[in-house]
Amino acid sequence: MDRREMLKGTVGGLMLAAAGSSVFAAEHAGHSASQQHMEGMSMKQHQSLIDAAADCVKKGHACLSHGIHLWTQGENKGMAICAMRVNEMIAACEAIEQLASYNSAHLVKMAKVVMDVCQDCEKECRKFEKEHVQCKQAADACDACFKECKKITG
Repeated sequence: MDRREMLKGTVGGLMLAAAGSSVFAAEHAGHSASQQHMEGMSMKQHQSLIDAAADCVKKGHACLSHGIHLWTQGENKGMAICAMRVNEMIAACEAIEQLASYNSAHLVKMAKVVMDVCQDCEKECRKFEKEHVQCKQAADACDACFKECKKITG
């Protein structure tokens, strides 16, 4: 095998891994182009949840970064619980964003968990929303994500 073939194989393998097992399975199961198009539609079906989760992650990172900056200045050490909740929310929202993008069979179960995580995070962030705009934005994003999750859990 020459370098060119080896490189093609490596790149191809990385692309398949990045595409995710559901797309890989759909291609190898012989789905027609129309079936693949319909599967792509599932992402649009949950687009508002995907957007809300992504916004939560973005606002959560801003809130966490702001909190860390305050701690380095010796301020607001009482925000430690808030930071833990924000970390949990970021992880949960990143997960549901991915699951929603390909309409995972576990989406509804994950949405129930994300609702709890977002409620906890919102509750902690609300304690600091009057002092810090980042905390208010994170709390509002958690509320929006909670509502989007609620839509799919019934």
